[in-house]
Amino acid sequence: AIHCFESILSKDLCYEEMVVWGFLINLAKCSFTERLAMLERYVPVLDNWAVCDSYCAHAKWMQRADKEALCAFLQRWFRSEREFEVRFAIVMSMCYLMNEEWLPTIFHQLETIRLSDIVSEYTFTHPPYYVRMGIAWLLATALAKYPEETHLFVNHTSLSDDVKKLYARKARESFRTRNVSPY
Repeated sequence: AIHCFESILSKDLCYEEMVVWGFLINLAKCSFTERLAMLERYVPVLDNWAVCDSYCAHAKWMQRADKEALCAFLQRWFRSEREFEVRFAIVMSMCYLMNEEWLPTIFHQLETIRLSDIVSEYTFTHPPYYVRMGIAWLLATALAKYPEETHLFVNHTSLSDDVKKLYARKARESFRTRNVSPY
């Protein structure tokens, strides 16, 4: 069933078909390597935040995955120039790599994202909006779990002021960090 989606051009798939394709990848009985091969075909067709985030939230198999291999796999997507490929790497890192051991690696990856090189399919004031918001979401989540480390990172990062403002807003809006200073 998974392969039927791969033969169709992504522009021919509707929202629901994209979601089902992602869920089938997550539910497939296969090896880690086979699943990554399926993601190599799926991630490039992500074209909106809802499908991207739904996939990431339901990829529970990644909890058991080799974190070194997962981190290596995500490197490609962090360096992408496509908005939802970068968001995929950000959200996957937030969901499945965020712990004390991997937090410095995640923060380093955020520093390497070149927002000016990312092509957005949407026209907002500061493209790429969905990457910027993904970074803000990740940082607000990190603040809830690792406030000291997140404060240190945010106060010394080269991330744009715009991203920092989005992060502060996310932190203020979250029940988990409402009473924690974002800086």
